[in-house]
Amino acid sequence: MPPVKKVKLDLSKIKMAIRAGIPLSVTTYTLPREMESYIDSVLKAFLSELNQENMIEYLIYCLNELLTNAKKANTKRIFFNQKKLDIFDEEQYREGMKNFKSETLTNIRYYLDLQKKAGLYIKLILQSRNNKIKLEVRNNSELTVEEYKRIHDKLSRAQQYTSVDQAMEQVLDDTEGAGLGLIIMILMLEKIGLTEENFQVLCENGETITRIILPLDEKTQKNLRVVSHEFVNLIDELPQFPDSVMRVNRLLNNPDSKMSEIAMLISSDVSLTSDLLKLVNSATFALASPCRNIADAVKMVGIRGIKNMILSVSSMNVLNSFGENTKELWTHAYRVAFYTYNIARNFCASDRSIVEDSYICGLLHDMGKLIFETAHPVYINRIKSVCAQKGIQPDIFEKLVAGVNHGEIGALIAEKWNFPEVIVSVIRHHHEPDLAPQNVKKLTEIVYLSDMLTHYQSKEIDFYQFDQEILAEFHITSEVQLQKISDRLEEAFEKNSM
Repeated sequence: MPPVKKVKLDLSKIKMAIRAGIPLSVTTYTLPREMESYIDSVLKAFLSELNQENMIEYLIYCLNELLTNAKKANTKRIFFNQKKLDIFDEEQYREGMKNFKSETLTNIRYYLDLQKKAGLYIKLILQSRNNKIKLEVRNNSELTVEEYKRIHDKLSRAQQYTSVDQAMEQVLDDTEGAGLGLIIMILMLEKIGLTEENFQVLCENGETITRIILPLDEKTQKNLRVVSHEFVNLIDELPQFPDSVMRVNRLLNNPDSKMSEIAMLISSDVSLTSDLLKLVNSATFALASPCRNIADAVKMVGIRGIKNMILSVSSMNVLNSFGENTKELWTHAYRVAFYTYNIARNFCASDRSIVEDSYICGLLHDMGKLIFETAHPVYINRIKSVCAQKGIQPDIFEKLVAGVNHGEIGALIAEKWNFPEVIVSVIRHHHEPDLAPQNVKKLTEIVYLSDMLTHYQSKEIDFYQFDQEILAEFHITSEVQLQKISDRLEEAFEKNSM
């Protein structure tokens, strides 16, 4: 077997996966030593980014046990196939297992080569979202009834032992390699405060899935919340919208206001009028004919649409005045806004409120990042001081700066600016649409999809990292379909940006 090329650890992809709450996956067919070492390094980096270093030693043992079991299960399928035995027949299963270990160990390379040719894989999936860490090992060999029974027998027996030494003294089973590893794994999980309930074994769509669900420790959760709220509270000098914008907003919020009054008040502010007409006439909104005055704009896009556009241009002006060097973030924001509006117009044309709210929600989805990027050093130093006073580790703040919890921070800022609840909710949940309130869930899914598409286009993420249920909502069932939509949106955006 030729030497395996060492895989370089890409820390940026790990950080991206954590920040966006998307899965991180590593797939192998034969699990050579180099790959085992690489997978261990991925898990270490993943847990370190989440400040869960106390779990590393225990989870590496658990992961290696699960990977080894998955590899053995795949080898077993090849062995039974070679012996022309039906692995799902209990009698033939027992017959095959008599010589499985001795025959495969003496000729393991032969069986591993056949495994790879048969496309039998082992896949690690890591994901952090909703304050939980999910560790999964998948392999495309479904468990037999006999295997399933043996696993659950070991899980039950693990409850009898109080230590690894006790388990090693009492567990003897030469047929399937003792089964001791699984028992030790449960004892390891107990050492970090977990039980067998945090460990799941199931079969879905031709795969065997072994899953460990770990709650993010309460101290880390609390520290993230504390620092996020302290940061927002300390920004008392966050620039506010001009008085003219506030007056227009009050008029827009008054159900008795007339469109003529709204148009007249907006028109009295030359700068606001110019920015608003520029946005209304941009290729993003594709109006049938150019809009030449505010009165026409109000008629064309409606009061809700005008309100969102005013909030959009005002937010951009305020955030741009708050700091510099945010060109890359704004380019991303404009692209997501364009994609969000066009996806909403194509998939939700009958729901006018979704279409009207789509642009601003796409534009401001990463407001938490923008605030951090543009924050004056004095605010950064104040937060560091708060961290020190409260005994919070400095790297918690560094992770917030890197983008962890930026949805919550953006939502807190939006609340401070008295933004409508729909915008606050989408900003807060754009990486976890399933947690969004039902009335804004569809719009949150559109912003999520638009945001993911931009990262997909820049090759920061892969197709498998998209939430497949959300893709199904938009009738996307394959990467080919996704690529076509991605290409059309990217081409339209680039054309309109020229």
